[in-house]
Amino acid sequence: MGKYINIKNNLIKFLLIVIGVLFSINSIGQETVIDLDYTNPQEYVIGGISISGADNLSKSTLIQISELEIGETIIIPGNKIKKAIKKLWDQGLFSNISIDVIDVVENNIFLTIYLKEHVRLSKFKFEGKIRKSEISDLKEKLRLMRGKILTKNLITNCINTIKAYYIEKGYLYINVKDSVYTDTTITKSDILVFNIEKGKKIKIKKINITGRSKILNTEKRIWNNKDSIYAISNYRIKKIFEETKEKKWWRIFKSSKFIESNYEAEKKSLIAKYNEKGYRDARILNDSIYKNNDNTISIEVNLIEGEVYTFGKITWIGNTIYDNETLTKILKIKQGDIFNQSILDSRISGGVEGKDISSLYMDDGYLFFRAHPIEISTENNEIDFQIRIKEGEQARINKVSVTGNTKTNDHVIMREIRTRPGDLFKRNEVIRSQRELAQLQYFDPEQFDVQINPDPVQNSVDITYQVAEKSTDQINLQGGWGGGYIVGSLGLRFTNFSSSRILKKNAWDPIPAGDGQTLSLSASSNGRYYQSYNISFVEPWLGGKKPNSFSISAYRSLYSLSGSSNSQSQSTELLGGSIGLGKRLKYPDDYFTLYNGISIQHYKLENSTNFIFQDGMSNNISYTIRLGRNSVDQLVFPRSGSNISLSLKATPPYSILNPVDNYANLTSQEKYAWIEYYKWKFKSAWFSAFTAKLVLNTNIEMGLLGSYNDDLGLSPFERFYVGGDGLSGMGAMFDGREMISLRGYNNNSISPITGASIYNKYTTELRYALSLNPSSTVYILSFLEAGNAWDNYDYFNPFGVKRSAGFGIRIMLPMIGMMGVDYGWGFDNIPNNPNANGGQFHFSIGQQF
Repeated sequence: MGKYINIKNNLIKFLLIVIGVLFSINSIGQETVIDLDYTNPQEYVIGGISISGADNLSKSTLIQISELEIGETIIIPGNKIKKAIKKLWDQGLFSNISIDVIDVVENNIFLTIYLKEHVRLSKFKFEGKIRKSEISDLKEKLRLMRGKILTKNLITNCINTIKAYYIEKGYLYINVKDSVYTDTTITKSDILVFNIEKGKKIKIKKINITGRSKILNTEKRIWNNKDSIYAISNYRIKKIFEETKEKKWWRIFKSSKFIESNYEAEKKSLIAKYNEKGYRDARILNDSIYKNNDNTISIEVNLIEGEVYTFGKITWIGNTIYDNETLTKILKIKQGDIFNQSILDSRISGGVEGKDISSLYMDDGYLFFRAHPIEISTENNEIDFQIRIKEGEQARINKVSVTGNTKTNDHVIMREIRTRPGDLFKRNEVIRSQRELAQLQYFDPEQFDVQINPDPVQNSVDITYQVAEKSTDQINLQGGWGGGYIVGSLGLRFTNFSSSRILKKNAWDPIPAGDGQTLSLSASSNGRYYQSYNISFVEPWLGGKKPNSFSISAYRSLYSLSGSSNSQSQSTELLGGSIGLGKRLKYPDDYFTLYNGISIQHYKLENSTNFIFQDGMSNNISYTIRLGRNSVDQLVFPRSGSNISLSLKATPPYSILNPVDNYANLTSQEKYAWIEYYKWKFKSAWFSAFTAKLVLNTNIEMGLLGSYNDDLGLSPFERFYVGGDGLSGMGAMFDGREMISLRGYNNNSISPITGASIYNKYTTELRYALSLNPSSTVYILSFLEAGNAWDNYDYFNPFGVKRSAGFGIRIMLPMIGMMGVDYGWGFDNIPNNPNANGGQFHFSIGQQF
């Protein structure tokens, strides 16, 4: 019986729904609206829903969006209809929406949703005296496309964008009007027209700062107009208003224009500068901008400076780990110092160099340390502070992870990270880990980020290093001059090579990568006369457990000239190789490294005219030890740190082990069958950042070539050749010469013809980054350079240098490396070489410090 009743009820419900649907279909187009008593809410069952006015949209989809369903029980009036209308409004497709009751049959109600669609954009255009380039820029900024829904909000946003564009160009009184016309060729579409009246560019004639008072000269302690000065000088105010500048005839590269956002920011900077001087009550009372008759504007800012405040007594409370004396010493603020809130904040927390109170605690694991400076009294413009410290517990590292590496294997990154699970959290180790990752060159240093996720309950912290891979493999193309020929070279350098994956087919993309090894291949030639080949490999973590590097290289160079009927064939062949071990030291600190290496060279000569003797063989076996310290933050555009190295390269003292009575009786072949010398070199580079893009680089370097035996004399090999761009040609193959650049002079023009045994060089470069994008890092530079070279130590004078100055540009391309061009002007004449100095262009390839 129950089953029969359920079937009957379901059948009745089904018939009601069918009748409702048929009724709603039949009533489409009718506009009869049923009046209901809205003061008496009642329940109804939705018998049918129809859509009116949305001809271009799916009606079933619109009903779904409204969330109204046939057969659903609703209360009228009630929230269900309101919510349905809101859902439809949220789509942004309609200019008008209403839901009406068109019929009521017993307890069933039939609804119609009336919709009016927004018109769509068919096209847009600009009118007025505007340039084609401006139209192109505006189209790019507006990004309007055909078919976009045309609303008042959209038009308003477009007008604001157009105004902002022209205001930034100096058209302060820009006027933009819009017009909308029906497009008769497309249904429900309009044409949007912007009429632009730019007017004339408005420049700033005068910026007048009032309310400034002259202050007491602190040295003479007297009031006198002649000796008085402003708290903030006129020059400093002009620097603060860097973007809102007065119109000057000599200002060519930066126009005088008013941009409100810049102006508002610079007003805040003005008050901040007063605060730094101790004027904590300084404020802008009012400011005004008025138009002059000559189509310029003037700006007047009325200040209230207030009085100068100083720091009073500073006391500590809550500190148990470090005593008051230690904290006061780090704070470096004394009673009577000019009050500066920003200095107080930075000395407590946020010091760039990590010499603040917060860094002191965080370097010892106190991640949850907090310090709150509280003003406890202000008398006679002297502010006393009580710094309340909450030390908390030491936090240990729970988990360390890396994200963003798509090419470099995890173990290569993790071995450079100084923070390990279970260790105490140390802020300086996090910063050092960032520096080590930047040194790898595999990641974009501008996108490095570290996420610190502390857990105060467990006194632990999770650390996530976020990196972004960049291309590191390079193709180096280089040209040089040597032996009367142009020499071209091609080099391939893979800096993230993986030798362990060579046998895996799927690892070749284009070569196996991810293990941090370096593989270099190079070839140089000028045709059939000269050929040179080189291969080298570096493993930075030999064994994978300690940062002990292993390097090996091999090379072969050949210069040959076939003989004719009147001459003999000539050839010079060099075979060589080297092997080295490097180690990261712990003392004096772990920025130090020590390298030991052995190099072997074998010369084979036949009728050679490019060597110290013509026929025979010569050997050069040397040992190199180099102590270095490198704390540079990154390689491409360093901003901080230094790179210093001292090296000694030496051969065995053959002439001492096997002395000869008279070296004058020996031939060159006999003298140099085993080459002997020792060579000291010192290089240093320091980087100091003024801003994130402006960096000062200073360099000092020098070299000394010495001999074991005065009777044998200095070796003709391994000498220094100073001047020019420093690019090596074939001469480096013949005698192992070192090319030292000195811009503003011809190549090798500073050294004696046979090369120098001692040289020095000083460089100062001011670098400014135009782009720090890893795909094309670009910076410009200006330089002062000085250096000289001598063939005898007795003539050495560290201040007797050849000077030059100039400017240049560097471009870092991922597949090419660092490329640059400089224009230098040499100020000093070179004896017997009158054309060696003056204006010179120099090209460079490769990273240079």
